[in-house]
Amino acid sequence: MSASDKPIRVLVAGLGNMGRSHALAYHNNPGFEIVGLVNRSTPDLPEELRGYKIHSDFEAALIKLKPDLCAVCTYSDTHADYAVAAFEAGCDVFVEKPLATTVADAERVVAAAKKAGRKLVIGYILRHHPSWMRLIEEARKLGGPYVFRMNLNQQSSGPTWETHKSLMQTTSPIVDCGVHYVDVMCQITDARPLEVRGMGLRLSDEIAPDMCNYGQLQVLFEDGSVGWYEAGWGPMISETAFFVKDIISPKGSVSIVMDPNAKSDDIDAHTKTSVIRLHTADTGPDGKFTRPDQDMTMAGEPGHQELCDREQAFMLKAIREDIDLNRHMADAVASLRICLAADESVRTGQAVKLQEPVKL
Repeated sequence: MSASDKPIRVLVAGLGNMGRSHALAYHNNPGFEIVGLVNRSTPDLPEELRGYKIHSDFEAALIKLKPDLCAVCTYSDTHADYAVAAFEAGCDVFVEKPLATTVADAERVVAAAKKAGRKLVIGYILRHHPSWMRLIEEARKLGGPYVFRMNLNQQSSGPTWETHKSLMQTTSPIVDCGVHYVDVMCQITDARPLEVRGMGLRLSDEIAPDMCNYGQLQVLFEDGSVGWYEAGWGPMISETAFFVKDIISPKGSVSIVMDPNAKSDDIDAHTKTSVIRLHTADTGPDGKFTRPDQDMTMAGEPGHQELCDREQAFMLKAIREDIDLNRHMADAVASLRICLAADESVRTGQAVKLQEPVKL
């Protein structure tokens, strides 16, 4: 077996929902070999993962096991430090979104990746979803400027609400979920964001006084495009219109039409598209539309685990084929910059003007 064909030795840190799914992706892909798992407690794992040793300390495991790749799937406040430590140890890194909890930390991670000459892939799962790729393609065909209307609200209770409360110890919903959908906006318009406005509300005594479990943002782009994103978590959140993905341009619109029976706390529902509906604005001499809306049924689309499998297949390809990830990293910082600006706007009550991004 040549060196390029040897399995990549991977250390997985964080065994929550995403960490378990990524660990399963590594377990099932012959291009990887899991050398260890890291978690502060002993979680209930799928049978396939129970044979791997669980370490409680990430940096100690990094030194002892000397992996080729570290997957950082912990809570957001540890992402930057863990990723930088992995780069300094000579590893490639996969890190779940958001890349960090501050723009400075995100830029620090990217700089560390470049200094080490290693690969950094950020967990933007929608970039690996064929239906979302089709949505972006159809929207770009229409041409801008665009109106982006997007949300993902989750009526959560029981263990899901406990997870949300844990996430909100460091990150608000409009940042944690928003980076996905702001990234979609940025891919479609390809224009520089200029200004962000945000507002939010704390709807539960179970979270910190300075945290909002409901929020929304507005972003203005240089080409005139405008975007709106809304996210709310908790037992009080409405299931009505919880999943809106709608893109409008002068030439028409493209939208995701959800299964009416989908539930907001079903993780597969967060990525499934069901139907993509294309509407064209063309009218004839009588003022009526010249063509009916086109519904594109996305049959056989991947579920959550298969999407994680695809993400890690991309990680493998990026390493073995030396894929240039500069745009990928810059996009991750850009979407985080917008969402953190929205969070700042929520706290200050003022719109945030975005400066030109730092060239890393």
